[in-house]
Amino acid sequence: MTVYKAPVEDVTFLLDDVFQIDRYNNLPGFSDASPDVRAAILEEAAKFAEKVLHPLNHSGDQEGCTRHDDGRVTTPAGFKDAFRQMADGGWLGLSGPAEFGGQGLPVTLSQTVNEFMISANMAFSMYGGLTMGAMAALLVHGSDQQKTTFVPNMMTGKWAGTMNLTEPQCGTDLGLMRTKAVKQADGNYKISGTKIFISGGEQDLTENIVHLVLARIEGAPAGIKGVSLFVVPKRKLNADGSPGEANGVSCGSIEHKMGIHGNSTCVLNFDNAVGTLVGEENKGMQAMFVMMNEARLGVGVQGLAQSEVAYQNAVAYARERLQGRALTGAQAKDKPADPIIVHPDIRRTLMSIRAFNEAARALVVWTSLKSDVAHRSDDAKERQAADDHMGLLTPVVKGMLTDVGFANAVAAQQVYGGHGYIQETGVEQFVRDARIAMIYEGANGIQALDLVGRKLPKDGGRAMTAFFNEVAAFAKENGGNDDLKPFVAPLSASLQHLQQATMWLMQNALAKPDNAGAASTDYLHLFGLVALAYMWARMAKTAQDKLAQGADQPYLKTKLVTGKFFVERMLPETALRLARIQAGAATMMELPAEAF
Repeated sequence: MTVYKAPVEDVTFLLDDVFQIDRYNNLPGFSDASPDVRAAILEEAAKFAEKVLHPLNHSGDQEGCTRHDDGRVTTPAGFKDAFRQMADGGWLGLSGPAEFGGQGLPVTLSQTVNEFMISANMAFSMYGGLTMGAMAALLVHGSDQQKTTFVPNMMTGKWAGTMNLTEPQCGTDLGLMRTKAVKQADGNYKISGTKIFISGGEQDLTENIVHLVLARIEGAPAGIKGVSLFVVPKRKLNADGSPGEANGVSCGSIEHKMGIHGNSTCVLNFDNAVGTLVGEENKGMQAMFVMMNEARLGVGVQGLAQSEVAYQNAVAYARERLQGRALTGAQAKDKPADPIIVHPDIRRTLMSIRAFNEAARALVVWTSLKSDVAHRSDDAKERQAADDHMGLLTPVVKGMLTDVGFANAVAAQQVYGGHGYIQETGVEQFVRDARIAMIYEGANGIQALDLVGRKLPKDGGRAMTAFFNEVAAFAKENGGNDDLKPFVAPLSASLQHLQQATMWLMQNALAKPDNAGAASTDYLHLFGLVALAYMWARMAKTAQDKLAQGADQPYLKTKLVTGKFFVERMLPETALRLARIQAGAATMMELPAEAF
């Protein structure tokens, strides 16, 4: 069986020391998240993830969800009780507005808690994650009545939420949508159509499910401009607000998937289901993008979370598995062979995963802080800068963290050798579960195109310029620090690679758009490497400052070694990415389709 221990110490280091979260106490909710409150929350979240959720991960994967003849769906044994514990613990409303039953604490704190729960049990965590995303969309674009009717019940976990976009004939291209909405005399709409791949679309965890559904109102403009968003509860509401009769929403089937078996991914059929409009007619994507951006950041955390739990188990195996002798001579002389952790190639694998995980965690915290500023600051310039950061970094966090997270799960499986291919060890589940994160909420190729085609040129490149300036300013300020040079010099070199790639795109993509498409994935990863290197430089500076002040913590010395591994062995990849980008699209696009 697998193991999991929440990285509380690492999260505390980031919140308290690297990003100094207490400096944000002028923002609503931050002063309530005092150091002792944060410590208590992280400790309790860790216990819940380790002792309640993770023991259900393997069994939930083996059992999966069951659809019954009447359309009901039951989740794996233990899930219902665990969901009730999660709801009763207030985890769904940790950063939700107090006026709707939430605790109003920073999103930054809830994202760290989310990582723990996703690592422990990704399939289970999705039920709550989508509910939080649906709440976010309603809080921004819903009417007062929709907010007061649905959000408090979702905040407390009585009801759950879903996102309904995809149809059999349309995924990313939502302009091809066929689900229709017919306006009724009472102002409501009747929704008819079929949606697929709906995570948590039907389950036995909550008494009602709040479906957010994209549909086209009769007579609406063609394409994406004619799409509206509706809130469609699984059960209609009685006069007192309690769930009543069924609402014309049924589960046609459960998808048979590669992974996340504990989550009920459904085909949902809407047959004249009654719904209410969210926001304005034909502007459904504006509201849905709130939920999608929340979800994309959450999916990025999924990549990190699966990488972390896979790493922890690979380390445990490498310490125990005896195989061969160290190249420098026997290390465990009392045993017939040495544990495989003595071998350089095993250490290369483990260090690569660890170095990514710690920097990716920092990137998530940094970006989450920007989210809090964007939503809570009363300074317009601060909000704009934070929103720019969010727009620019969201495709990077989603795309790179899930690409590398999956690759790391595979690398962890490789540490096990043949045993990694066997179900009993559990590591193969991490591989299967991690794979979906690269696909849903906008496949990673789409994230890369979004970054290159929309986010870079947006507002005259304002967000990218701000990122360049911040990283360059850090490098300049700390360039004279001899202890930091091993981090700052490689950071500056990688930043130059990113700037060269950006300039190349500006000069070559407008006349030949295929150049942008051909470069997009490499550009996203190049950007991500620079962002991770910046996180490592900031963590290294903090660790060195604390050691200089007399802190005697092996954790800090280990942090510096891990960071040096990243800049020496992983960051040089920026040169490779730049070379690929500058190669252009010619050979990629030359062959006719029939030649493939």
